[in-house]
Amino acid sequence: MSRYDIVCEYPYPIAEVWHVLTDPAYVARWTTTGQGGRPEGFAPVVGTAFRFVGKPTMGWAGIVYCEIQEVDAPHRLRYTWKGDADTDEVTEVVYVLEEIPGGTRFTWQHTGFTGVGGFAMSKLLGNVRRKMLTEGVPPVLAAHHAAQSA
Repeated sequence: MSRYDIVCEYPYPIAEVWHVLTDPAYVARWTTTGQGGRPEGFAPVVGTAFRFVGKPTMGWAGIVYCEIQEVDAPHRLRYTWKGDADTDEVTEVVYVLEEIPGGTRFTWQHTGFTGVGGFAMSKLLGNVRRKMLTEGVPPVLAAHHAAQSA
């Protein structure tokens, strides 16, 4: 089984990082970085079904189907990830936030990929997510922090 983990440290309090990662008004501002999809129906509430809608490509309709499984604000969010409506293959995404000196450590874990295709998909998604978290999240956090401080 394949997985990928991305760890980022942000120089902001855990509550602010949680807010930017889970507030629907902010989520679309960073998920669309690096070919990621925009969320539809996202809310950090257990049982919420939502979608990420991206650009369709050969062999993929451009929609990821998800459902919130666990919320432990501001430390953990877990949801399912299904890349096609007609597949039984479901993977899992977990956000883990930890307070560290000077800010917050955020770990994105995506697990459950199987076979050669799953290995390739985990590599592809890992690259997209890495860009999202290193290039998309920081300016959104900075803008949110500035608005909170004003």
